[in-house]
Amino acid sequence: MFDYENLKLIWWVLVGVLLIAFALTDGFDLGAAALMPFVGRTDNERRVVINTIAPHWDGNQVWLITAGGALFAAWPLVYSAAFSGLYWALLLVLFALFVRPVGFDYRSKLDNTRWRQSWDWALFVGALVPSLVFGVAFGNLLLGLPFQFDDSLRSSYHGSFWQLLSPFGLLAGVVSLSMLTLHGGTWLMMRTEGAMARRASLASQVLAFVYLLAFLAAGVWLALGNIHGLVISSAVDTNAALNPLAKTVVAGNPGWMGNYVQHPLSAIAPLLGVFGGLLALLAALGHKARLAFLGSSLAIVGTLCTAGFALFPFVMPSSLDPASSLTVWDAVSSHTTLMIMLAAAAIFVPLILCYTLWCYAKMWGKVTTAHIDSNPHGLY
Repeated sequence: MFDYENLKLIWWVLVGVLLIAFALTDGFDLGAAALMPFVGRTDNERRVVINTIAPHWDGNQVWLITAGGALFAAWPLVYSAAFSGLYWALLLVLFALFVRPVGFDYRSKLDNTRWRQSWDWALFVGALVPSLVFGVAFGNLLLGLPFQFDDSLRSSYHGSFWQLLSPFGLLAGVVSLSMLTLHGGTWLMMRTEGAMARRASLASQVLAFVYLLAFLAAGVWLALGNIHGLVISSAVDTNAALNPLAKTVVAGNPGWMGNYVQHPLSAIAPLLGVFGGLLALLAALGHKARLAFLGSSLAIVGTLCTAGFALFPFVMPSSLDPASSLTVWDAVSSHTTLMIMLAAAAIFVPLILCYTLWCYAKMWGKVTTAHIDSNPHGLY
């Protein structure tokens, strides 16, 4: 039905869609949890924040699990190289995510101030760490990761966790953290009212400004700094089987800006990111919650597409041995595997989307402190 080349492109798009879906859904609950100690001044107000996101967080993370499964099956070399080389960073994210379900369930079990405040800060850290590390990871993809393959396609990683925390990597982390926390702020604008909504609006204004500055700074750094992207300099057989070493790759200009030079329409992605940030900022200033949430959503889509378009066709560049860099064309599974997965995705991704939308529709509405007072044991 689809030839091998088209299947590779389809799965590049699908993995990107799954990552965007995760950022759009789990992004606002990560952002809201990160803002909870600042938007919620009293115990009941912090419970309001928790109850805007607790019914949805586990469903939202299905998108992360689905994206991880797709990565494992569609790009096995990327999965193996990333999960071995970035082991400590991913383990840090995993342990941070462990805190969230425990915090949601146990935070209000005891009517004890110290107990509840401890869980509030645990939820804050459990949201802050993944939001930051995800951005640092994307920043290091643009810098290239220090891995290589031998003749038997066994990967070896020659870096450390601390090397990931380079200035550009941390800047990318600030982009991610401000973007997702902005998304959480606009979510709280929609789901709360009164003083809480005003605080969420103020936080969203600040975060939109930080996001715009960091996003533009990262773009200027890539375009004018000393970060040299990779270019495939040899002929590429787009229908070939998995073999990342069967190509020649060089580092140099235009590098990561090459796709924007060759395909000017791809510039829509960074423009969408800037437009979304500006829309969120202006809408938050005018206390227009739904418009602000639309703006933060567009910022997420634009930012992730900007990174994806810049890297294409690379998926996991290598700074140690450019020829070992993994691309859309040479890091994928067999034609049969991709076809089976495509059939499964055609069935299950719409199902996930439908039940996610159904959950939001059934549980929509403002959450207030009065609602918390009238349901002391029925809510988180």
